[in-house]
Amino acid sequence: MLPSIFLNCIDMAAPSWRPVLAQGLALMARRDPAYLPALANDRFLPTGGRIFTAFEQPLEAVKYVLVGEGPYPREQSATGVCFMDGAVGPLWSAQGLSKPVNRATSLRNFMKMLMVAEGWLQPEATGGESVAPLAAKVMLPGSGVIQTLPELQQHLTDHGFLLLNAALVYRPQVPPVKEAKAWRPFFETVLEALIERPGMPPPTLVLWGRIAQWLEDLSVVSRFPRSAAEHPYNLSFIQNQAMQRLFGPMHLLQSKSFN
Repeated sequence: MLPSIFLNCIDMAAPSWRPVLAQGLALMARRDPAYLPALANDRFLPTGGRIFTAFEQPLEAVKYVLVGEGPYPREQSATGVCFMDGAVGPLWSAQGLSKPVNRATSLRNFMKMLMVAEGWLQPEATGGESVAPLAAKVMLPGSGVIQTLPELQQHLTDHGFLLLNAALVYRPQVPPVKEAKAWRPFFETVLEALIERPGMPPPTLVLWGRIAQWLEDLSVVSRFPRSAAEHPYNLSFIQNQAMQRLFGPMHLLQSKSFN
């Protein structure tokens, strides 16, 4: 019997995902019967039943599956959607990126990679002194540049991204590697559902960091096109040309043209 706390969380997902998520939880329970009951009796992030918030993106709309490591280790920040820090509102400030963005290291480096991909920053000059004059420009009315994190998340959703973490929960006393291992059967079920969509090509898997890339051990992953990178908390992510090529044409920072 699956703990009701997780079955209730499924209601936050799009209807097309709900039977798949239930099957994924059931497979987790068969592979490790102790994990979900223990988790149900523990404190974890995200709170508020938001474990499956990422699955608000309908199954039929998924074109990319972006996989990170785990939820942000702060209650306000952990939203159930990878890299979308709930503590972040405005993206920009007079000093460059806003303080909440700078605190969310992975989001900060993702933003800088997008700015390099747009040609707004030079790869060798992405520090605050380079971002500040750009921020002053993009914060002007009519700049055509998005101003808030919800806008960035909506752009990713509109491009068909399913924004997941390899571990759907965070607990300070449990290593992320161990947590992610417990969720592998769940991912196996999710990926099988994406492969089996009638008349639709498989989405591209975008795997960020070592833990996400361990999903490549699942046999179903060989059937997906894939793009992998270091985790965005590494500064080298900003200069990752494969990520610039992937995300650059999407112009995620633009609400309309920016000159």
